[in-house]
Amino acid sequence: MINNLLLFLDDSPTPFHATGNLVTQLESAEFKHWEGEQDNGRYYETHNDSSLIAWQGAEAAKSQGFKMVGAHTDSPCLKVKPNAIIKKNGYLQLGVEVYGAVLQHSWFDRDLALAGRISGIGKNGNIASELINIRHSIGIIPSLAIHLSREANKNNSVNAQHHLPVLVSSEDSHSSVAEILLQYSKSKLAKITDFELSFYDHQGSSLTGLNQELITSARLDNLLSCYIGSSALIASPANSPALLVCTDHEEVGSASTSGAAGPFLANTLRRLGGGQLASDQLLQNSLLASADNAHALHPNYAEKHDDNHGPKLNAGPVIKINANQRYATNSETSAAFRAACTKAKVPVQTFVTRSDVSCGSTIGPITATELGIPTVDVGVPQLAMHSIRETAGVKDCEYMLKALIAFYDS
Repeated sequence: MINNLLLFLDDSPTPFHATGNLVTQLESAEFKHWEGEQDNGRYYETHNDSSLIAWQGAEAAKSQGFKMVGAHTDSPCLKVKPNAIIKKNGYLQLGVEVYGAVLQHSWFDRDLALAGRISGIGKNGNIASELINIRHSIGIIPSLAIHLSREANKNNSVNAQHHLPVLVSSEDSHSSVAEILLQYSKSKLAKITDFELSFYDHQGSSLTGLNQELITSARLDNLLSCYIGSSALIASPANSPALLVCTDHEEVGSASTSGAAGPFLANTLRRLGGGQLASDQLLQNSLLASADNAHALHPNYAEKHDDNHGPKLNAGPVIKINANQRYATNSETSAAFRAACTKAKVPVQTFVTRSDVSCGSTIGPITATELGIPTVDVGVPQLAMHSIRETAGVKDCEYMLKALIAFYDS
């Protein structure tokens, strides 16, 4: 599973690519694109090319409810602005917009590749789109030399407007982003007019540690949960009413047509249930595990954690709890996930933030609020969340897979 996970991480630089790769994984397990069938088969559907819902056992779910796993396909990154070309002092740069809570200093001095969705006019004259992935290093954000900023190690502040434009050439010969992209278009669009492009770390994922027990990669938050959730759904018994939902835009609040606050999941459940009343009854019997990575105890900053709630790497999945409802876990939903971990014979940990530190959130509270579904927030522990390169434990990925298989079959 781990080697396939690494391949998935490397091949999924954007939510569009992640969703496409999840579809490929599901179709290899005989999931079919849903055309309105009402049976216990295995199906999926997508929205905006960046969000996905997959399920099995829809007929059985009408009386038993679904066991659901939720994750998100997006990660903090730098997105190319529409009019991105910057020509300054003989250099060519691309202006970027910060997407989500990026750990900005981690993006300096990294080889950056570029990927996303491009749209425009096809050769037949119709509006067309395609995914693009420029897999070689195309740019870099150079740091300012220490000799020119003697206080850099004391003051590491970044101004996103001035300091994050990506250097792509020492010659200012190009006039538009579309001109750069045309040479990489597979379908050779007649004209590229619009795009949704993100820079990403060209360095691939890898195993590290004395015993190769750690995974280092971009986008572990939250592609780990997407891939493990999909793998668990595929591995779960075919007669189990089980559903996976992976939505976009979590890192910016989920308020979009393809985000957790949008209608994608509710509309799908309404159609599966056969109407509003039936879907309401289905939801009352369902349970959602919102799977989004948790903050592992950092050995160099242990004081940032509550002494009794600092999860360790390779010590098991984490149940996340917050009294102010930044996580949706309650005692009943927590007990249900603990039971699944016991059934799977995997350890389980608990995370609560320090009382004097604010807490992030997930799709869990949003989905619970929108649909009224009982929810538990869980996740694989990781270090360096929202950095260009994050760290998690190999065993934790294996533990979470076993736990989610048991959860689906509980």
